[in-house]
Amino acid sequence: MTHALTRAPEHGARTGPPRGRPPGRFRRLFARTAGRRSLVLAMLVAAFAMSVATLLPSGVASAEGERIVGTLQTSVSGPIPDVEVTVTTASGDEVDSATTDENGRFAIDLPDGAGDYTVSIDGDALPDGVTLGPQGDTRDVTVDNGRSQPVNFGLQDGTANSGGGNVRAIQLLVDGLRFGLIIAVCAVGLSLIFGTTGLTNFAHGELVTIGAIVAWYVNVQGGVPLIAATLIAMVVGAGVGALHELALWRPLRKRGTGLVAALVVSIGLSLLLRYLLQIIYGGFSNPYAEYQSQRAQSYGVFTLTNRALASIVIALVVLVLVALMLQKTKIGKAMRAVSDNRDLAASSGIDVNRVILIVWMMGGALAALGGVLLGLSDQVQWDMGFRLLLLMFAGVTLGGLGTAYGALVGSVIIGVFVQMSTLVIPDDVKYVGGLLLLIVILVIRPQGILGSRARIG
Repeated sequence: MTHALTRAPEHGARTGPPRGRPPGRFRRLFARTAGRRSLVLAMLVAAFAMSVATLLPSGVASAEGERIVGTLQTSVSGPIPDVEVTVTTASGDEVDSATTDENGRFAIDLPDGAGDYTVSIDGDALPDGVTLGPQGDTRDVTVDNGRSQPVNFGLQDGTANSGGGNVRAIQLLVDGLRFGLIIAVCAVGLSLIFGTTGLTNFAHGELVTIGAIVAWYVNVQGGVPLIAATLIAMVVGAGVGALHELALWRPLRKRGTGLVAALVVSIGLSLLLRYLLQIIYGGFSNPYAEYQSQRAQSYGVFTLTNRALASIVIALVVLVLVALMLQKTKIGKAMRAVSDNRDLAASSGIDVNRVILIVWMMGGALAALGGVLLGLSDQVQWDMGFRLLLLMFAGVTLGGLGTAYGALVGSVIIGVFVQMSTLVIPDDVKYVGGLLLLIVILVIRPQGILGSRARIG
């Protein structure tokens, strides 16, 4: 029987090539064994890294106790320093107070641990033109065990609803364009990985977080300028992407692992990396050392900070370069060929494994860049990539699965729609609008905006 040649040798059988068996088949059996050893080695390295991380003094978020954090700023005034923030218990006993720093940030430790607290600010210390939101100068919050609870006071600077609804709509359109471009930078790699391997990678959000956290450590702890720190983070992101491919996904493909099983593995990898990042980085929200204390510049009917404008320009330049690479370069054409039909590409002389490795490296580098751009506006958090993952999937699916240009178009549409939906729905549920748009468009055009009705391979 032909399948008998693939059986594992019985216990006690000789380990050399069996008599009459072609040497090439033995080499393939040895390669599969080596692949399993590589996978086990990668798992041991990950377990060792987790063990070392737990010993780091600043690693465990809960080790620093519960606290309340926040930032006072508006688009016009920028960060607001020297404002007193007071925390009291639910019964009215004062816990502690703090004054916002030059970046408008405050952090108050909670010696009594988790529970219900009231946070208040001194409204009289706000600068001219800045007023309290409709909820006033107090917030009631519930702090969980080991958590750093953020508080947002929703300060107003007169730009909201000023000059009529059209001005606000234009402001949200510009903010949505910036947000959509950041999603697109992160999602292009996710789309290329799906196109070349068929893998729905739930761990892609952690590549975004890794890039933001690496840049934060290099910038804040190492004192390196943020631009250089971003380049270092992109190199690290490319290395992590290559490690994912070489240590995990390539051995699994050689073993013939199905796509559903690979999807489950990616979910487990996502959980592993996410909480490993929480152990190493902590559960807090931190800004970069540069480009934080900026006032918004007026451009007529909308305002933008310089870092937001730089994020738009950088994202556009990077996406244009990716598009040119896919269209004009040899490796870009190989990526598109593998995405269309992997077997046909291999028979044409294309090294499919090399192309997939480059796709993983490029996807990791782009995800790291997107993480840094997102950290500039939302600060660096241990789960920031996971919170962006659903919108990345929405953008990729909306634009057309497996197409880089579809990921770009879909992500921009999702980002704009999410921001503009706050004209009619509360800001807290704005992500729901993007998912509803995804459902509506897929009902009308199931293959997505730029997807093909029938894909070969």
